[in-house]
Amino acid sequence: MLSSKGLTVVDVYQGWCGPCKPVVSLFQKMRIEVGLDLLHFALAEADRLDVLEKYRGKCEPTFLFYAIKDEALSDEDECVSHGKNNGEDEDMVSSERTCTLAIIKPDAVAHGKTNEIIMKIQEAGFEILTNEERTMTEAEMRLFYQHRAGEEAFEKLVHHMCSGPSHLLILTRTEGFEDVVTRWRTVMGPCDPNVARREQPESLRAQYGTEMPFNAIHGSRDREDADRELALLFPSLKFSDKDTEAPQGESSTQPRLKITDLD
Repeated sequence: MLSSKGLTVVDVYQGWCGPCKPVVSLFQKMRIEVGLDLLHFALAEADRLDVLEKYRGKCEPTFLFYAIKDEALSDEDECVSHGKNNGEDEDMVSSERTCTLAIIKPDAVAHGKTNEIIMKIQEAGFEILTNEERTMTEAEMRLFYQHRAGEEAFEKLVHHMCSGPSHLLILTRTEGFEDVVTRWRTVMGPCDPNVARREQPESLRAQYGTEMPFNAIHGSRDREDADRELALLFPSLKFSDKDTEAPQGESSTQPRLKITDLD
C-alpha cells in the first residue's frame, strides 16, 4: 500500500486503545472528497511491527504520512466531480473499480476482533472505502436475508445479526485483476467455520468463526447480491446506468461507486 500513488496515512495505534475512530471516519470522508486513488488509509499496531518500536507506549494519536507523486496525473484523472442530478446539488465520486459488501458480525465485534480482521482484510489487498459501526434492526435483517426465509436457522440468524453492533465495510481491490466479490469470498472461506478450518484454515471464518451462525464475517454471494445488499444498507450509494452494462453472456450487475452522501 505504501507504494500507491498519492498520499497514504498510517494510523499507528497502541493495542490497549485501538485506532483513533474519529480520525478514521474523517479520513474516509476525505477520501470520498479528494478521490479514491489519491488518498489511502491504513492501520498499524505499534507492538506488532519492529519498525514502529519508537512509537510504542505513546498516549497521543500518531499518524505517519507517505506521499508518492504521480507525474501523469491530469484533470481527466480526477475522481471528484461536482454537478447537478435531478435538480439537486450532489458531490459525486465514481470509481472504475468494482466493490462489494463485507460485514464483521456481532460475535466477532463482541470478542474484540474487529481491528484484527480489518488489518487482515487490508493485508489481503482490499481497500476499505467505508467502515460504519451499526446495530442492525430486525426489519433490515429480515429483508437482507429474505432468500433464506424458508430455512430452519433463519430466525436464529436474524436474532444474532440484531444482537449487537456490526461493522459494515465497502471493499474494493487495490491490486490484481480478480473480481473483488470472488476474491472476498475466497478470503472469507466456507460459510461453516468447522468446514473452513478443515478446507481453508487460513481463511477469516476459520480463524474467527466458532459455529453456525457465529461465523464472524458476511460477504455478498455474487455481483448481483452485492448490488442488492449495498443498496439496502447504504441507500445513498448509487450506480450509474453505464456501469451495469456488460457484454453478452456476462453478469449485467457490477457495482461501481457513485457516492452522494455517507454521513
